[in-house]
Amino acid sequence: MTTARLPSPARLVTEGPRAGLDFSALLATWPLLATARRGDGHPVLVLPGLLTGDPATFVLRNALRLLGHNVSGWSLGTNRGGTGRVVRELRSRVAELHQTTGRRVSLVGWSLGGMYAQQLARATPGSIRGIITLGSPVVRGAGWLQAASRIVDRTPHLPAAAASLPRPWAEAGPLRVPATSVYSRADGIVPWSSCTYEDRPRRENIEVRGSHLGLAYNPAVLWLLADRLGMPESTWRPFQPPLALRPFFPRRD
Repeated sequence: MTTARLPSPARLVTEGPRAGLDFSALLATWPLLATARRGDGHPVLVLPGLLTGDPATFVLRNALRLLGHNVSGWSLGTNRGGTGRVVRELRSRVAELHQTTGRRVSLVGWSLGGMYAQQLARATPGSIRGIITLGSPVVRGAGWLQAASRIVDRTPHLPAAAASLPRPWAEAGPLRVPATSVYSRADGIVPWSSCTYEDRPRRENIEVRGSHLGLAYNPAVLWLLADRLGMPESTWRPFQPPLALRPFFPRRD
């Protein structure tokens, strides 16, 4: 396994302005996005990144709602890491959505939220329809993540909750549901190479152009989400972007 290289300082410091460009691209392409696949009524739970909450996914969730998708926020305030409360509440939320609708739940997770999505899918695959992660490490035991965990463990005088920040909880077992990982090679926060699955059935890695902070506003990401979430459950197939949006999806063979 190759070692994931941390993003360059230049990409990190330009994340904010580049996220603004992603939002501008969304406004410019909205007429095309309005023609994306409609929802089929099954529940979709959106999980935010570290130190963000539902306000950060407001645009994403409402864009999908306008397309008829049955989307919910996580309703747990600021995401401060995989604490015991977060674990209990997310498991309960997935069970509630599954039971009240009678349908399996799709999970959309941004950054750390995508790591939660993976663990929820491992814990209760019968309740999960599929997961889509945005700029999230999907390689279990990635070297850079283990190194970050060790740094936190060995640093004195940190608040007690800090030990959970780099790591979600760990669930045993394979990932048995369809999974799509969305990543950008220009990501200034998470090493993009840690965001790609090995080649397996019902796994796909989709590259987009843009920043990490702009993934929830990126028109290519929103189109992909609408397409994946609206696809009939029993007929999963790899994603193919429409001709007009192909420049937003780099292809590397």
